[in-house]
Amino acid sequence: MENRRKWLGAVGLGVSASLVLGACAPPGGDGSDSGNSVTWIVNQPGNGWNHNTPEGGSVYGIQFLHDVLPYTGYWGPDSEWYWNEDLIVNEPELLSEDPMSWELEIHPDAAWSDGEPIDADDFIWAWKMNSGDEDLCADNCNSRGTTLPSKFESVEGSDDGKTVTITMKEGELFPEWFVFGEDGLYPSHLVADQFDLDTPEGMLESSNWFNENQPTVSGSRYVMEEGAELDGRVIKTLNEEYWGDKPEIGEIILQVNTEEGSWVPALQNGEVQGASPATWSDDVINQLDGIEGVEYGVNPGASWEHMDVNMKHDWLSDEALRHAIFTALDVENIATRTYGDNFPDITPRTNHVFSESSPFHEDVITELGHGSGDIDAAVEILEDAGYELDGDSLTRDGEAVPPIRIGYTAGHVAREIIAELAQADLAEIGISLEIDTTNDLGGTLAEGDFDIMLYGWSTTPDFASSPEQYWHSESGSNFGHLDVEEVDEVAVKAQNTSSPEEAAEHANEAARLVAEEAYVLPLVDTPTFYFVDTNYVDNVEDNNAQSRRALWNQHEWTAVD
Repeated sequence: MENRRKWLGAVGLGVSASLVLGACAPPGGDGSDSGNSVTWIVNQPGNGWNHNTPEGGSVYGIQFLHDVLPYTGYWGPDSEWYWNEDLIVNEPELLSEDPMSWELEIHPDAAWSDGEPIDADDFIWAWKMNSGDEDLCADNCNSRGTTLPSKFESVEGSDDGKTVTITMKEGELFPEWFVFGEDGLYPSHLVADQFDLDTPEGMLESSNWFNENQPTVSGSRYVMEEGAELDGRVIKTLNEEYWGDKPEIGEIILQVNTEEGSWVPALQNGEVQGASPATWSDDVINQLDGIEGVEYGVNPGASWEHMDVNMKHDWLSDEALRHAIFTALDVENIATRTYGDNFPDITPRTNHVFSESSPFHEDVITELGHGSGDIDAAVEILEDAGYELDGDSLTRDGEAVPPIRIGYTAGHVAREIIAELAQADLAEIGISLEIDTTNDLGGTLAEGDFDIMLYGWSTTPDFASSPEQYWHSESGSNFGHLDVEEVDEVAVKAQNTSSPEEAAEHANEAARLVAEEAYVLPLVDTPTFYFVDTNYVDNVEDNNAQSRRALWNQHEWTAVD
């Protein structure tokens, strides 16, 4: 589906600045001059080229692909939805509500850079890829989310493929129907020549092919140069075949750099012009203070950090132990210690779907005592369940609770702090927490190779599909294997409505049920942060409502003479 959440915290290789940063010529010249070059830091590598898969579905991969893959629309900084008028020339509205259906009119000149038209076949591929239907795609195409496309009865083309009609199954509803295609469409003609897309097996092969191969053609303003590296650098240059207005900045270099201590020196040396990292620590902001010509901002963000437990773990399958762990953790201290210096108003998150700024927010955490850091209450929960705390040892029926692993992405400074604080909190109730970092978060999550995992979700203003993606027993993103029938039922209800208000009621109910299971502990809304050297580039605007962040309007960036 196109309105799924994106996980935060892909591979961290720990490469040094000397390996990943290279000086580039400062921007200059007119809009057709590819010498107008901006180097932008991406603070974690990607894991795959197909953003529809768990491996490719990080915010970093989506940033690499932005303005290479054509997209139907986007969430603006004002959290309002806007259609991409270069691609979609009509203002799509529902043709019918029973069944729900709508039409998209593709720009007549819209074409891939190799000359093949962008047409209904590309939408049909995206539907099959994310349909969740084994008759359309084997093994669900390894899709990371299927909510909206799984509701489609058909995706059909007419007018030589330039009109796309989408019809949902009878009785199916979805309040955010318009987001299909948000993250970008893939050039289906590249795989149609290699695989039989009319077979489930052929579709799966095409999904894997897109995940393993960088896009060689463009359907938007920039084309990706050959040799792009998910763990190194991606160079995007102007797509000379683009039918719309061309950007002024002729070259954008996205440079992976996991070492945040090198970001500011690289900026001062002219090696990079900015970044809008998904994660960061206060040290970066402190270094930026007083640097002439550097603009930066810290704002409430759309991503949130959380801890998930693995329900298949021998000991964590015990609900009492999970409740005690969540109760012992002091989330207010975690929030303050990670981001409080430069964001003093930061508070613990108390809902899995809605931040406190949302009109739909309901606190589903506080009444349970989770995140309170109340050691006495945590010990009482354990003792009532038959555990015994003897000094620094926790036992049940004479058997000691073994060390529990907490995982996070290697090199992630904020999560390192959180894990160490959690270690100290849980030691108070006799639980030894072992830190176990990973260089492949997507793979580690997908394989279930964790006891407790610390990571983040990046969200957009649409929310109806969140409960299904996070917690449905059959969701590929339900990494900790929650399997509760009532949660499944409510998650389905949240998306099967045409009213956002009704969807929010079900989403809050799902969040409350998950909290009662002590399955996921929300921690904090991660503040978003960007910086840019305005001596080189102007008109950069951060966008907290989508994964592309400050890159969302890269086509509007201007060079400073």
